[in-house]
Amino acid sequence: MDQKLFDKGMEIRREVLGDAYVDRALAQMNGFNRPLQEMVTQYCWGALWGREGFSKRDRSVVNLAIIATLNRSHELKAHIKGAINNGLSKDEIAEILLQVGVYSGIPAAVDSFRTANEAFGEMDAEKK
Repeated sequence: MDQKLFDKGMEIRREVLGDAYVDRALAQMNGFNRPLQEMVTQYCWGALWGREGFSKRDRSVVNLAIIATLNRSHELKAHIKGAINNGLSKDEIAEILLQVGVYSGIPAAVDSFRTANEAFGEMDAEKK
């Protein structure tokens, strides 16, 4: 494992998804899924998100569209919260999800809007 890339990835992962989310993921780490957590942190967050070609905000836009298209609600919820942390507004997220509906299917958009509402509700509750 490239420790420098892992450390960079951990820093970005925490910045985008928040300490609580990352801490929960790491707390669930065991001998079976440890390689996946290390790979996600090193390659997704360190090697890709750590590149300078796109801002974190732009990467959030791309991630939301892809993850919504794939209909991965758990990951979508995390990345919706991350997108807010990266400066996207709820209105901008809605526009992304509407475009997903046109290009990837209305069921994907319906589920994605439902997931976004859950994410926004959780974020609002955390502020109280």
